[in-house]
Amino acid sequence: MHDLTARQVEILKSLIEEYIETAEPVGSETLEKKHNLSASPATIRNEMVRLTDLGYLKKPHVSAGRIPTPAGMKFYVKQLMKEKELSTADEVSLKEKVWDLREKERDFLKEMTRALAERTKALAVATTNEGDLLVSGYANILDMPEFFDIDLTRNLLSVIEEAGYLEGLCTGQADDDEIHILLGEELGPRLSGPYGFVYTKFHTPMKLTGEIGVLGPSRLNYTFVVPTVRYFGDLIGEIAQGW
Repeated sequence: MHDLTARQVEILKSLIEEYIETAEPVGSETLEKKHNLSASPATIRNEMVRLTDLGYLKKPHVSAGRIPTPAGMKFYVKQLMKEKELSTADEVSLKEKVWDLREKERDFLKEMTRALAERTKALAVATTNEGDLLVSGYANILDMPEFFDIDLTRNLLSVIEEAGYLEGLCTGQADDDEIHILLGEELGPRLSGPYGFVYTKFHTPMKLTGEIGVLGPSRLNYTFVVPTVRYFGDLIGEIAQGW
């Protein structure tokens, strides 16, 4: 990673958060007006050019604004964002929803996947080493501007039905990370485009292992999605102790 100045970090963080909220390229005037940056639009514009040269931003088509690259989004997730943890009330509510299914492994995982899609308003997936592929939240992606493009939507839906593709993506990742965030080239040739995948691995005493996570646009609300996916993975491991 390049060493960024405090001003560049401030601009990058504000631009990414604006992009996550709006799904639109962000210009210097928008940043100056909405984010109270301590710089003029001209200075912000110059810094955005520098951040583009460094590979953190890109300029789509003929738009005057910019959007984050996968590298920029990764930097934001790992260095800049502050996670929004689930409240105790949310945790209790989720446990109550799945508690009656705790001794029915597949039904339990199916409900967990459905609940994750409901919580994140994205497409939730779970895979297991027994070849299961559970998917929930297809309708959620239809509310996302990126997927108004029928080709992007068709491509995502065709890939999601292939358990082997997702398993291959997950298998290729190191186990030392608690949460995995795949963007850009990390998603392989079939998912090259504005997609993002956040997942965590789970393990059970019955040697059932797998992954659970969410697929959506690259601008997923990571401050909420990351801690939510982590909690779901931890909860599967916790309840599975009784299997």
